[in-house]
Amino acid sequence: MRLQARFGIDWELRVQLLKRKGPSHDTELRLPSIPGGLADILTPRLQHPSPLLPDNLPDDPKPRTEALDGLATWCLQFTPRVAVLEALLSCPGVVMELEQSLRLFGGKRRLVERVREECVDLGVRHLAWAPTSLAALALARAGVSNGFAKPLAQLLDALPLETLTQVAVHQATLARLGCQTLGQVRALPRGGLSRRFDAQLLGALDQAYGLRPDGHAWTQLSETFHAKLELMARVEHAPAMIFGARRLMLQMAGWLLARRSGVTAFTLRWCHDAMRSKAAGDGGEMTVRTAHATRDTEHLMRLLAEHLVKVELLAPVGDLELVANEVHPLEEKSFSMLPETKQSGESLALVLERIAARLGPDRVLRPVLVEDHRMEWMCRWRPAPERAPRIGCRPLDLPQPSFMLA
Repeated sequence: MRLQARFGIDWELRVQLLKRKGPSHDTELRLPSIPGGLADILTPRLQHPSPLLPDNLPDDPKPRTEALDGLATWCLQFTPRVAVLEALLSCPGVVMELEQSLRLFGGKRRLVERVREECVDLGVRHLAWAPTSLAALALARAGVSNGFAKPLAQLLDALPLETLTQVAVHQATLARLGCQTLGQVRALPRGGLSRRFDAQLLGALDQAYGLRPDGHAWTQLSETFHAKLELMARVEHAPAMIFGARRLMLQMAGWLLARRSGVTAFTLRWCHDAMRSKAAGDGGEMTVRTAHATRDTEHLMRLLAEHLVKVELLAPVGDLELVANEVHPLEEKSFSMLPETKQSGESLALVLERIAARLGPDRVLRPVLVEDHRMEWMCRWRPAPERAPRIGCRPLDLPQPSFMLA
């Protein structure tokens, strides 16, 4: 028996039977592809690296989707074009188109620095920038952050096959062809690739290299904010919940910025561990209020920390939940073209809110003027965190027109 194998994009295996005496058979057996058993003999086994996984991403589909949706909600503060890619696969990602938002956030360098600093608290492991969404996703999986340092084709050609999911599906077959990088796959004839593999492989390569436009289902901004988080470890002291609550607070700040609104009241709920005692209950909650609508994350975190110090947990906590109760439109401040005088420190209203949260609302009072001719009734003292009552217009003592009295 004579065995002849021709390697290339179209595998071909020829088997010819020979006799010890007499002529050989003219009939040849041709196989258009190599079976799996022969493939292990003809080509050595390759050890494929494991795909990269985001930090603290749960395996359960529902919490996994909630975590990705929370990250997408935070991204909506920068641009309305945000999409979640491959949410149910082993290495999902969130992409956002920022070309139209560079000038709004002070240029590319400032925007990159801001996103890089804030995304760490949201559990993001890798961050990449590239001209296309699939190229950015592939570079992030490979640990390459800057997709503009070199030509895009040069950067993508050196990436392994597992960086693109549509290519990684056929990684075993491509490895038998001697392909270990995306550039080697692109070097193969397109006609052979289209016949041997599905259309998703060529489509993903064209989208990653910018030869075909991307098409994504953009994330829609919800009307209400409600986010959950499963803690990595059980928390037995209330002040320790501040670390998990910060991730939820950043998501709420991104949601508020996308809606151009501020919050005056939000509720933090916690769920006790399943191994709790019956007397502990399912969990607890705490509502924090502010005098003025705000979306300042640092100020809201300080208020929450002051309230958590007074909380005593009845059982270990495993899950957190944050809800925005009262949301109001927030007026945007217009900056001047001339240099303004910078004020150092916090405003008086923010300081009073922090002191009232620490000492109690009845310990911090402020005077409120009242229209009364008596000296002892001209001023009343109210808690500082409460809003000042609106004083309506006094009715006129003059006679009213007849059409208003009818």
